[in-house]
Amino acid sequence: MRPRPPVTGRGIVSGTGLIVTALAATAVALLVPLWSYADRPDPANATAPSTRTVTTPYGPLSDADRDFVTKVRLAGLWELPAGELALRKGTTPAVRAAGRHLVDGHTALDAHVRTVAAQLGTPLPNEPDERQKRWLATLETAEGQDFDRRFAAVLRLAHGRVYPLAAEVRAGTRNTLVRDLADATGATVLDHIKALEATGYVDFAALARDLAVSPTPVPAPPEVDPSAAVPVTPTPVPSGS
Repeated sequence: MRPRPPVTGRGIVSGTGLIVTALAATAVALLVPLWSYADRPDPANATAPSTRTVTTPYGPLSDADRDFVTKVRLAGLWELPAGELALRKGTTPAVRAAGRHLVDGHTALDAHVRTVAAQLGTPLPNEPDERQKRWLATLETAEGQDFDRRFAAVLRLAHGRVYPLAAEVRAGTRNTLVRDLADATGATVLDHIKALEATGYVDFAALARDLAVSPTPVPAPPEVDPSAAVPVTPTPVPSGS
């Protein structure tokens, strides 16, 4: 047998180095996952960002409450002028009556929302948004029965979107002023919906389709026989509604 070469110090050092390297690699493999997860949030403690809610003498005021107050103001900024256009340009008593409902209702509702906003310290817009301006521009250029159809179509669609919003806010808000405003808004919007439907120009099939999708530009006026229009007598708006 060939004799074994003696183990030298260099061999011992080389073997030790391999062992140390292997242990270091193992330690790194174990620690890297810990480091990579150290900065990640604990799924058990992770929560969605909460809405900003402030305390007021009338109860908590949430972002949803403030958004609703703003939308009520925006609605009045274009629907009241639309009602004035209907009073001036409507070709049937029913269309002009619907215009009167809009003018009376939004005059009272706008005074209400401005009072609420002042008490809550919520800023309000002073002009309609761009989409509402386009709706108004379309009504301003329309004439005759085309105006009647467009007026009924776009205003009924807009009120159909606001009505469930008022109910949702009324059900969930913890602020008494916003709750009262939602009550007044719901009552006013329902009155306007009935007056607009009484014009005989509302196409309910087209309305259902438009309400089922995201907000869209001014809907095309439906072809409705003007003889089907049913006059409606405006009802007085109670003071403070």
